[in-house]
This record gives sequence, structure tokens and C-alpha cells, in this order.
Amino acid sequence: MALLETTDKIAPRSVVRHRPIGDAGRQGNEGITPVAQRAHRPRPVQADTDKSVEVSEWQRAGDKEGTGTISTRPRASIGADKKPLPAGPRPKTRGGAGRRLPHVHPLLYLGLGMLVMLGLWTAAMGISNWAGTTINNIRYGYPRTYQVDAYVGHDETPGSPSHFIAINLHGRIEVIEMPGGNAASARIFTGPQLFGPGNDLVPVTLSFADVLGNHKLDMIINVQGTQIVYINDKGTFRPPLPGERDQVQQFLQHYHP
Repeated sequence: MALLETTDKIAPRSVVRHRPIGDAGRQGNEGITPVAQRAHRPRPVQADTDKSVEVSEWQRAGDKEGTGTISTRPRASIGADKKPLPAGPRPKTRGGAGRRLPHVHPLLYLGLGMLVMLGLWTAAMGISNWAGTTINNIRYGYPRTYQVDAYVGHDETPGSPSHFIAINLHGRIEVIEMPGGNAASARIFTGPQLFGPGNDLVPVTLSFADVLGNHKLDMIINVQGTQIVYINDKGTFRPPLPGERDQVQQFLQHYHP
């Protein structure tokens, strides 16, 4: 009877890591494909095929959206011709030819609004001045002339008051009095001189009131919102004396022509 031989030697352990093989490897030595790849060996080129598949799918999607047909070009040419899809959404464009309008600062609109308001204000002032000049031309003529009758106690008779004419003659105020309506005894009172542009277009009016409280009507010249008082004394008119000016000022503070 044969006896099995024993040995003290132990087979050396392989330094190569154990790699399980698939079912195909069990059938024969040919075509053995390890299940786990070695770390030091490169993996089969599968990314390129996956990339080609992605490019092919992208090409098909683009063709369906654009022309409705599927491209039959080889995958290699598809990957070479086409550019990758953009990473994010495209910016919206405004205006013609796909150009974006420049950003406008809000202060520009504020400046334009102020210019428009200034133009409207200038136009309104021009229209107002033109309307006022036209009305004064109709009422006072040119040169500006104002006429009124008043009983001031200067050679008057019932039914014949004194006649007064106030004229703005090239900026110089003059008042003509015809006592009792008699032009032969007319007197001229010289008023103030006006200055500034359009001084000859300023109207002048006359009013009469008892300024000193002596029961005599004094003459008041109204021009440019200012009153000039002439005191009725001894059948004529004169400027106020220094002692009368305070009383005249107090009267004018409460006087409204």
C-alpha cells in the first residue's frame, strides 16, 4: 500500500492579490475577464464611448428641436463638429438685432424732468407777460393813459368836476389836472421816473382820499404797487411836508386802492 509523502515545506504565498473571475473564465482560459481590475492597470476606454453616446443623444435632441430629422453622421464627426451646450441660460437681449440696451442712470430721468419743467415754466411766464401786456394795451393804450373825474374843490361847479389825466410818457409819470373841466387853466404835476426794462408799459392810475383828515380829497398816484401822495392845499396839489409824512405813512399802511 502506497503512502502519501509528506513535506515540511509550505508553498510560498503569492504576492499577487486574488482577483475573482467571472463565469466566462470558469469555462476556459480564453477570454478570462477579472471582475475587479488591478489598481496598476488602466481601465478599458469606456469614457470615450460614453462621451460618444452623450454626443449622439445631444445631436439627436438638437436635430429633433431644429429640423425634425435625425443626423446620420458618424459619432466621431459629431463630437468634433458640435460645441458643448452652454453652462447657464443665455442673457435676455433687448432692442433690434439682438443688442442689449445700455443701462440708464435714474438721475438722467430726473434731469430730463427738471428741464421739461423749466421749459414749461418759461413758456407759462412768457404767455402770462404777453397776456398782461395785451390787456393793458386794450385798457390804457400806448402811452399808458388813465383819466378820471373828481370833485376836489378846485373851481368846480355842480356837474363840472375836475378832470385828471395820468400818463406814463416813456417811463416818466405826469398828471394833468383841468380844474372844473377847464382845459385853459390846466396844470401839470410831475411824478416819479420809472426804471427797468418795459418801464414805458407800466400803467398808472389815480385815486382820491382824505389823507390828513381835513375834509379835503388828496391825490394818490398808484404805480407798480406804490402810492405817491399829493396834498390838496390852497386850490392845488403839493408834496407832503416833513411834518406830514408820518401821518401819510400811517394812512398808507391801511389804504387799499
